[in-house]
Amino acid sequence: MGQISVTRTPIEGLCIIEPSVHRDKRGYFAETYNQRDLQEAGIDAVFVQDNESMSVKGVLRGLHFQKNFPQAKIVRVIDGRVYDVAVDLRPGSATYGRWHGVELTRENARQFFIPAGFAHGFLVLSDVARFCYKVTDFWHPGDEEGLAWNDPKIGIEWPGISGTYRGTPEAGDYHLDDGTPLILSDKDQRWPNME
Repeated sequence: MGQISVTRTPIEGLCIIEPSVHRDKRGYFAETYNQRDLQEAGIDAVFVQDNESMSVKGVLRGLHFQKNFPQAKIVRVIDGRVYDVAVDLRPGSATYGRWHGVELTRENARQFFIPAGFAHGFLVLSDVARFCYKVTDFWHPGDEEGLAWNDPKIGIEWPGISGTYRGTPEAGDYHLDDGTPLILSDKDQRWPNME
């Protein structure tokens, strides 16, 4: 294998990818995607689209998944710091309903490989974060679904969030430990809990 190391998580198929980062006084260089290295590591996905988002501190996006056109993803942060989470929704999986989270930062250069069949979300912990992700299918209007980010059945331990669960995913009085209010889209405040 070339320029990456791959760490398996306790959930089958979910992996943390760490590319080699070559730093010197000028800055750094990293190969952020190499299909051959991924295939040698057992990640045999064909990516068709790259996406990028920018979010401010306290933004929580998710938990999102695709109903009919599931996408595998490789996600990474190119500026800032986020806590990234995947929830196993694969029917028949031994880890159905379990979640795994990883901190992604510009400095640690980690990437998170999320197979098709997972819900995904992230919380922005820095003032600003730029988030990039590769996906294995194109965007299909009307295909997105979601789960409540604070569903007690899933039990995600989001770092630094305080607030009182009132039976809904509404932002309400939730905030980060430094007082930054939690910011969610309208739709992310309406997703149901897991059945």
